[in-house]
This record gives sequence, structure tokens and C-alpha cells, in this order.
Amino acid sequence: MDDDGRYRDNRSDFLRGAKDIAKVAKKQVGKKVGRGMDKMGDEYTKRSYKRFEEEDDDDYAGVEGNDGGYYRNDSRANDDEGHSDSTEGHDEDDEIYEGEYQGIPRAESGKAGNLDGVTAAQAQQFRDLSAYESERRKDQEELAQQYETILQECGHGKFQWTLYFVLGLALMADGVEIFVVGFVLPSAEKDMCLSEPNKGMLGLIVYLGMMVGAFVWGCLADRIGRRQTLLISLSINSVFAFFSSFVQGYSSFLFCRLASGVGIGGSIPIVFSYYSEFLAQEKRGEHLSWLCMFWMIGGIYASAMAWAIIPHYGWSFQMGSAYQFHSWRVFVLVCALPSVAAISALTTMPESPRFFLENGKHDEAWMILKQVHDTNMRAKGYPERVFSVTTIKTVKQMDELVDLGDGAAWHQKWRIKLTTLFHQVWSNFLSVFSPEYRRTTYMMMAVWFSMSFSYYGLTVWFPDMIKYLQKQEYESRTKVFVKEKVEHVTFNFTLENQVHRQGEYFNDKFMNLKMRSMVFEDSLFEECYFEDITSSNTFFKNCTFIATLFYNTDLFKYRLVNCKLLNSTFLHNKEGCLLSDVSDENNAYMVYFVSFLGTLAVLPGNIVSALLMDKIGRLRMLAGSSVISCISCFFLSFGNSESAMIALLCLFGGISIASWNALDVLTVELYPSDKRTTAFGFLNALCKLAAVLGISIFTSFVGITKAVPILFASGALAAGSFLALKLPETRGQVLQ
Repeated sequence: MDDDGRYRDNRSDFLRGAKDIAKVAKKQVGKKVGRGMDKMGDEYTKRSYKRFEEEDDDDYAGVEGNDGGYYRNDSRANDDEGHSDSTEGHDEDDEIYEGEYQGIPRAESGKAGNLDGVTAAQAQQFRDLSAYESERRKDQEELAQQYETILQECGHGKFQWTLYFVLGLALMADGVEIFVVGFVLPSAEKDMCLSEPNKGMLGLIVYLGMMVGAFVWGCLADRIGRRQTLLISLSINSVFAFFSSFVQGYSSFLFCRLASGVGIGGSIPIVFSYYSEFLAQEKRGEHLSWLCMFWMIGGIYASAMAWAIIPHYGWSFQMGSAYQFHSWRVFVLVCALPSVAAISALTTMPESPRFFLENGKHDEAWMILKQVHDTNMRAKGYPERVFSVTTIKTVKQMDELVDLGDGAAWHQKWRIKLTTLFHQVWSNFLSVFSPEYRRTTYMMMAVWFSMSFSYYGLTVWFPDMIKYLQKQEYESRTKVFVKEKVEHVTFNFTLENQVHRQGEYFNDKFMNLKMRSMVFEDSLFEECYFEDITSSNTFFKNCTFIATLFYNTDLFKYRLVNCKLLNSTFLHNKEGCLLSDVSDENNAYMVYFVSFLGTLAVLPGNIVSALLMDKIGRLRMLAGSSVISCISCFFLSFGNSESAMIALLCLFGGISIASWNALDVLTVELYPSDKRTTAFGFLNALCKLAAVLGISIFTSFVGITKAVPILFASGALAAGSFLALKLPETRGQVLQ
């Protein structure tokens, strides 16, 4: 027994010593391999940048191993070479023992070693993941510098301007979507018998859809590509916008507008990220600001189309009382055209080469960059210039979608792929809150929220205040008749804006007329005849009807408030909520005209921000515009007339647009390419949430007080401008 014990002790000492020797040997080999890899990386970097830094053509001939073609600097080749060096001189027993030392048990190992083996394997996996992340970050930094140099060689020309107009159509579709429901609501509420809560939900549902869409499409664009995601989102917007113009019920219309909003929600985060990855550093701020003008063009387009189409009630048809297609539905159909045009144009454009490089697709990215270079050089009259780049740095890939092989069922493949994609998207979203970006993300969240809360709240509050002032003016012109007696009279002309109290009407006829804002209180109608009546905002309160006939009218029971009907009859009542032309067309034109002016007023702000964005910087533009907008809010207290409110609306819109342009540029430049649309989509989703809150709060004070909206808006803008100065300036930096 003693011999056995001494044998085990000696064996343990031997194994412990062997492990120590192996550990030291492995460290030495690792250091040697690391120095070799660093040396190779330095040589690669010199080869990659030398041709961009020197103008002499002879330098290209001096690079050894360059055969004139374009090849990927494949990291796998380096990995293979490294493995061959590190394993040189080792026999099979050494490899098996090293694996055992790392915690991988032998086949004959007992259960006692399982726990240690699992722990060691997890530790090794963590070390491998850290090494991958470190290598990936180094690749991204090298790629950012080289990519900027390549874009400068490609120049700025025909390709970027073509992409500018294509992506502008997508941004224009987003601007149109904001205005559609607001313009059709006065007509749609009569067509669908909408109550006040239903109208409020219809007004907010678009923002809720855009909130969901911005987050979903923004996250997906970092995984499956900018172009492909934008095509999918615009297609969903087009399809459901088309359907919404034909559906009849409120629920189906609400769903279609929600789905349409989800589709268009991806437009802003993808468009700015997509376009920025084709722009060199000195052009980025200016041209992203020019791109913002298409949002303004979308608002102008929507206002002009509403002005030209909706008031023309002759542009309609109906199939019985069940199906009606009125002019506002034509307007909804026309508003889907920018999205359709954007889809058609986008199919001719390539994917972002930066996205391909971030995902290890070297050849595809090289071909696109060559296309950009050749297109611009031909347009500038230099077709002989050759794209000199042969090798571009690609980022090491950490994970890929799982391939189950040919034997698995199709639904299993899709389930695994979708599950993997979901985990990748969610992991990428969480990385936006990693320690490296946490402070930036929280600061940007606060700035986006404060800007959106004040801007959208005020831009909806302004039209509501204008309507309130119009209503007050209209009511001030109301005519009141008391205790009038009318007998044997035929009314066949429009009755509008009148109040009749304690009147008596005997054997009177109301035929082929329109009643607008008519109120009859405590009145008596005896042996009267109502025929072919179309009414709007007309009510009979506490009235008595004796032997009265109603034929082909829309005087439904809800218009008769606490009334008595004695021997009275209703025949052939107009069914449903028919669209009538009793609404004030002048008011309709005024709504469209005000929206047109408010949208057009941002043109000077767009021009100023585009010209100064790269001169004064993003932060000064954002903070300065926010401060001036904050000051302009205090002028709202002087808006006691319709014209004054319109002027203040134009002033606020023209000033605040510079803040939005700077915020869009800043968001693009603060995050790296693999997180850019994810972060932008999340912040834009938060923006829509703030818009919903701002609209709900601000509109609740219409007709009550101006002080609360002024304080809320100015306070939010002041906080946003203060926080904006705490963000890092990105002017003059390469795109991460």
C-alpha cells in the first residue's frame, strides 16, 4: 500500500511538472506567433496605404507580390499559417496532452474531471470571444481609414447625385405619410361615422406604426443590408397604402394605415445611413442636409394634392350604399406614388459597399466601389482613369447563420434561420448600450425625445389653434332668432349658422336644402314637411314634432335631442354616413394652404444648415437652432389671430429644421457601421413615441391656455440644447 501511495504521489508530481512545462512552452509559442502576426499586419498595412499616400506611379511597382489583380486579404490564410507555425515540432502526444491541459478530458477520464473541464472550456471560449472582438475592432478601425481614402479616390459626382434623388423619393414618402391622415380625416369621419375617440386613434396610429417600423427595419438593415431592407419596408408601405384607399370599414382602414406606417418607418434610419456610406468626410454633412429637403418636398406634395383633389366631390362613385369611393380616397391613392417610384428607382442602385465590407464580402464591395469610381470619372470627362484599389480590408466575422444541410425540412431551416437572425439583431441592439456607447446613447435619447416632444407637439397644436380661432370667429357671426312664428312657408335655400329658440312652425316645407350649423331649441313643428335634407352640425333640442313627415333626409334620431314625435313619420332615410358637400370649402382650402406654408417655411432653414453644417459643426448647429427655437416659443403668447398663428408656425418650422438636420447627421456619425441603422432606428422610434406624447398633451390645452404648451416646448428645447453640447463633435472625422 505504501508503495502504491508513493507511486501515486510521484505520478502526481510528474504530471504537475509536465503541466507547468507545457504552460510555459505554450506561452512562448503564443508570443512568437503574436509577434509574427503583428509583423504581417504591419507589412499589410504598409502595402495597403502606400498607394493612397504617394502619387508616384513607380511606388505601385515596388510592392512585392502584387500581380495587378484584386484579392481579398483573407484572414483565414493567416490563421492557417499561424497554426502551422504554432504546431511545428509537436507530435501527436503533445497535442493530446495540451488539449488535456486546457480542460478537455481524455476518453477514459472519470466523472471527477467533468466539472473542471467544463469550467476551463468556458474560460477558453470567453478568451476566444474577447480575442475575436479585439481583432474585429482593429479591422473596423483600419477599414474606416482605408474606406475614407477610397471614397476620396472615387470622388463625388453623378453616382452620388443619382442615389440622392433615389433615396430622396423614399424620404419624400415618409413626409407624405405624416400628412395623409390629417388631410383626409374631415372627410373620412363622415364616410365612416367616426366618433371623437376613433378620430384620435386614427391620427395617432400612423406614429405608432412608424415607431415599430423604425426599430424593426433599423435593426434588420444592419444584418441583411440597407438596400434590401429599404425595398421590403417601402413595399409594405405601398401595398397597404393602396389597400387603405379601397377598404370601407373603420377597423380595416385603421389596420391598413398602421401597416403602412410600419412600412414607411424604416425610411429615415436607413436612408441617412445608406447615403452616408457613399459620401466622403468633407461632403457628408452638407449633402445629408440637402437630402433632408425631400421631407419638405413630401409635405408640399401632400398639401398640393389635397388642395387639388379632396374638395372635388365629383371625383367619386358609389355602388349602392355599401361601397363608396370618394375624392379623399383618390388622394390616399395618389399619396402612395412616391413610395412606388422609390421602389422602382432603388432596384437600379447597389447595396452599400461598407455593409459588404463589414460582413466580409470583399469582391462585392470592390465591384460597387469600382462602379462608383467609373461612373463619376466618365461623367467628369476622365474615362481613362483606372480604379487603383486592389485589396480592401474586411472585418473578421464572429457568427453566421446556421446551415442544417439538405436533409432538414424547409420549415426547420427557416425556423433556425429566423431564430438565429433574431438573436443576432437583439445582440446588436444591446451592444448599443455597451459601456463604450452607453453614455452617447443615453444622451442621444434625451436629445431626440426633447426635440420630438416639442416639435411634433407644437406643429399639431398650431393647426388646432387655428381651427379654434376660426371656430370662435364663426360663432361670433351666429344669428339668433327667438319666438318666431312661421306659417305656410317653403324653405328651399341653404340655412347656415343660426340658432332658433322657442319658435313655432306650422305647415312649413323644408325642401332640397342644406343645413349647416343649425340649432333649433324648444321649438314646435306642426304639419311640416322635410324632404331631401343634407345637414352638418345640425341639431333639434327639446323640440316637438306633430304630424310631420321626414322624406329622404339625414336627420337621424341622434340629431333629435330630447324631442317628442307625435304622429310623425320617417321615410327613405339616407343610410350610413354619406359624404356631403356641406363642409366649408374655404376652411378646407385654408387647412391645406396653412400646411403648405408651414412646410415651405423650412426651405431657408434647410439651405442654411446645408451650407454651414461642415463649417460650424454639428453640435453648434444643433444647440444654436434649439436655443433660437426655444426663444421663438415665447412669441406664441402674441398669437391671438389666425394670421399671427400662421406666421409663428412658419417661423418655428424654419428655425427648428436646422436642429433636425444636425441631429440626423450626428446620429449617423456617432455609431459604427455595424450598429448605425440599429441605433438610428431605435432613436427614431423613441422620437415617434415622444411625438405621440407631445401631440396628446399639447392638443388637450387648445382653447384652455397657451402657457402650458409654451412652457413645455421651451423647457424641452432648452434641455435638448444643453445636452447636445455634451455630445462629441463628429465634424472632420471618418465614418466609423
